[in-house]
Amino acid sequence: MTFRGIRFRMLLAALAPVFLVVVSLMAVFWSTRVSDLDEAHIMRAKLIAHQIAMSSEYGLFSGNVASLQAISAGLQNESDVRSIAIFDANGQLLAKTGKSRYTELSEAVGANYIALQKTLGVDVIWESVSSSNVSLDDFFSPRTAARGSSVLGYVVLEVSRERLDTRGRETLLVAVVIGMAGLLLGGLLALRLGEGVIGPVMRVSRTIERIGEGDLSPSSEALPSDPLFDLQTRLNQMAQRLAWGREELEYRVEAATRELRLKKEEAETATLAKSRFLAAASHDLRQPTHALGMFVARLGQLRLDAETRQVVGSLEASVQSMQDLLDGLLDVSRLDAGAVQVQRVAAPVEDILQGLRKALLPLAEGKGLRLRVRASGEWFLSDPVLLQRMLMNLANNAIRYTEQGTVLITCRVIEGGAQLRFDVSDSGIGISPEHQREIFREFYQVGNSGRDRTQGLGLGLNIVERTAKLLGHSVSLRSNLGCGTRFSIRVPRALPREIPVTTVPLQEPAGLGELEGMRILIVEDDGFALEALQGLLRSWGCVVNAAAGVQQALDFVNAYPAPDLVLTDFRLGEDRNGMDVIDMVRSHARRDIPACLMSGDTDAELIQSAKAAGLTLLHKPVRPAKLRSLLRRLAINSAPEAQEKS
Repeated sequence: MTFRGIRFRMLLAALAPVFLVVVSLMAVFWSTRVSDLDEAHIMRAKLIAHQIAMSSEYGLFSGNVASLQAISAGLQNESDVRSIAIFDANGQLLAKTGKSRYTELSEAVGANYIALQKTLGVDVIWESVSSSNVSLDDFFSPRTAARGSSVLGYVVLEVSRERLDTRGRETLLVAVVIGMAGLLLGGLLALRLGEGVIGPVMRVSRTIERIGEGDLSPSSEALPSDPLFDLQTRLNQMAQRLAWGREELEYRVEAATRELRLKKEEAETATLAKSRFLAAASHDLRQPTHALGMFVARLGQLRLDAETRQVVGSLEASVQSMQDLLDGLLDVSRLDAGAVQVQRVAAPVEDILQGLRKALLPLAEGKGLRLRVRASGEWFLSDPVLLQRMLMNLANNAIRYTEQGTVLITCRVIEGGAQLRFDVSDSGIGISPEHQREIFREFYQVGNSGRDRTQGLGLGLNIVERTAKLLGHSVSLRSNLGCGTRFSIRVPRALPREIPVTTVPLQEPAGLGELEGMRILIVEDDGFALEALQGLLRSWGCVVNAAAGVQQALDFVNAYPAPDLVLTDFRLGEDRNGMDVIDMVRSHARRDIPACLMSGDTDAELIQSAKAAGLTLLHKPVRPAKLRSLLRRLAINSAPEAQEKS
């Protein structure tokens, strides 16, 4: 398409002047020829009129009408003569031949009549007849009137222009034919000359196009006779240099790719090593922390003096801080691993607000703050558990960084009723603009460079942001120093629906007595954790069989009645794990004995496997209060089954 465009433009550039010259010559030739024909026509008509005037002089002088009629009839044979009329000096018509539209001399020589006949293609020529002397040497010389001569009459001649127009059309046709021949010849010459110019240009264009497509081989189309031979030679040299440069660049890219591949493999190896190290360190750290928490809980149940109890309280606070850190890291790792399952349902806002009020009111009152939670009748579409955790983290931060004033939790309808916005506002110290993006990073805390654990761990807002991304919600912040802070979460609005009313029998708060006599089989390969857990459960009144391995657990199952609950670690240092132990115990007892897994692993596969098996998974370190709550629930749920079997 490019070549065709170039050829067309070159041909047009060559033909344009040829066309203009030929057309100009045609116009000049035709106009000149037509002008000559018109002039010859007029001269011929005047000559005929002059001849008639000369021939009529004697007839007019003698009054011989027959002679005049013969003269006019004799010239009637001329093909273009329309009419001849001869008048005497008084304007009286003496002789007339042909068709004419006038009857009087004044009408024939009038300007209006002459103009009208001109439009009809007829020229009107008139001449007076007078006695005169004519020079014999020159017939066309002016007549010299004799002294005392007078006008004898008038001759009026009408000559048709039809023959003239025909000759004009023939002349135009000849001009057109000659012009077309000239255009054809000029076009052929222009095309030949254009090809001589465009050929080298097209060869250069093909070379450039080939280089643009990546073919850098030298072109063999260059001819020494081409006017652009030097340009084509330089293009070949440029293509050769580009080929050398490309080869060098490919070599460098290949070398850089190999180096990056090695660096990537090293980074992946380092990442795997770090992941294995962190997993092992996390598991190994959770084991002693788990045992330490159990020992501290058991120690807190003993009768101690005031000073010792204060030391135990400080120890318990330290363990609590360590467990909070490990729990925060567990939440982050679960979000990173995609192990958190989202359960989106339509739920009432008021349920979440009431839960927040119940959990946060003691904390706010302990700091002397006002906690205000505005009621709402709206419904939302999200995961209620994850959303409540997000709001709980935001509210805990608001209470932690507010020394006096109010913490307000509200829910508003926005965007024309399409969404809801949960706001957690406080009258605390506020956050400066330069820190408002950084506070969502892990372990980032404004004004806590010393890592004071009483001010939190710096994971709450990061967990909120990660959870919001998981749910598809947006989290926004509005704050300034000294003006308090407002965190907002936008969630889709849902339509209210009917909730079936169920009557739940009220139960007395469960105490330690409910665990009295509960038979529990513990399987734990860590000695300290086994000892701590065994001592704590026995202090709650449980009958405990503690096994350090799978075989010992089977021995207890074979020797004693089936336990009411199996509490086992996942890793047991053997080919079989805690799930295998639970399956063997249930198979021996021929019933689904309530069971619970404990593990220091945070692997997503373990979480999914436990969920698929319908088992409760407690991540170490297990809080004593959480373990006691689980045992109470399992004791309550297993009581009706025991009654049915009895």
